[in-house]
Amino acid sequence: MGFAQQTLVVAVLLFVGMVILLEAGRRAQVRRRVSDPTDPSPGVGALEAAVYGLLALLVAFTFSGAASRFDARRQLVVQEVNAIGTAYLRLDLLPPAARPALRDSFRRYLDSRLEAYRQLPDVEAFLAAFARSVALQGEIWTRAVAACPKAEAGTPACMLLVPALNEMFDITTTRRAALDMHPPAIIFVMLCALALVTALVAGYNLTGDPRHNWLPMIGFAITVAITVYVILDIEYPRLGLIRVNAIDRMLVELRASMK
Repeated sequence: MGFAQQTLVVAVLLFVGMVILLEAGRRAQVRRRVSDPTDPSPGVGALEAAVYGLLALLVAFTFSGAASRFDARRQLVVQEVNAIGTAYLRLDLLPPAARPALRDSFRRYLDSRLEAYRQLPDVEAFLAAFARSVALQGEIWTRAVAACPKAEAGTPACMLLVPALNEMFDITTTRRAALDMHPPAIIFVMLCALALVTALVAGYNLTGDPRHNWLPMIGFAITVAITVYVILDIEYPRLGLIRVNAIDRMLVELRASMK
């Protein structure tokens, strides 16, 4: 089962669980009123407000964090495009004889970078393609150092190309690390658990009328379930329905410009 299907299952289970607990809370309130009709007040207003506020805070925290990391990952793609493009242009500073081989290495390197992220969510295939990228980094570095005029280490070729290559290589590590930068799993477990507790409290504070009023109950449950689903999908943008793959077209366009 893929990540998108797993996230959908979590959302559906959360929805079902919330509906069940809403109904359980409502029935508990009905039984309380039957056993003690002289006390119409549930007496849990402060508790209800605290639980609602905590759920709202946790939803805001997780959604804001997921959205910020989503934007950061898109920015990293732009940074990699700029880094590779700059380093590729600076190959013109090298002796003419060294340029064709290095340009071919750059093209293969960019192909491997694109292929790596196309493999997700297949982690093993991604790691294999990522390893090929790292190997090509070593090849590019060796050829670039060999092409620098050894007798004139301070020439523009060495002073400008080498830092550009370092930046191009560093961004790959940054993007790789960004794939694993997520909140601890306990945060999402806590979010779902708090949503279920909130459903129970909300159900208990519904009217004591024994007749069912399913519309607000289902509306509340489905709203929270969809919100949790979207948070998870944004948090893992290479695995679910919401993806950053569209921004990869900048790398594709850069590869097309490498003649």
